[in-house]
Amino acid sequence: MDPLVLQAGAGLVILVVAGGAAWLVVRRRRRATIPSAEEAVAAAAALPGFVAVAAVLGADGRAALVAGGGGRVAAVWPAGRRLRARELPWSAVRATTSGVVVEMPGVALRLPGVDALDVRRIAAAP
Repeated sequence: MDPLVLQAGAGLVILVVAGGAAWLVVRRRRRATIPSAEEAVAAAAALPGFVAVAAVLGADGRAALVAGGGGRVAAVWPAGRRLRARELPWSAVRATTSGVVVEMPGVALRLPGVDALDVRRIAAAP
């Protein structure tokens, strides 16, 4: 076989592998977000016995708090292409200067741009 053809084939393989690796890096860098508060409400409503009433979404769209009937609250965050929701006690929700922080076993969520007034507003929703 002609050495020039082998070199061209090897160069093409290297180009395809490098392009694929670059595509994976760029694809992984893109963070999933919650499109709207309504979608966060829908995700929390899927929890057993949870009646979602209102939601507040972090400024970056990477987490939401959803208030439910009976004084319940759930956190919602993207996990791949789906949204995950978990009910939690109000004591897990903490206000900071940069926004609200939700601390659960194994998961810590930040809601930048959300303050205590936003949390009170959704908690008081009918």
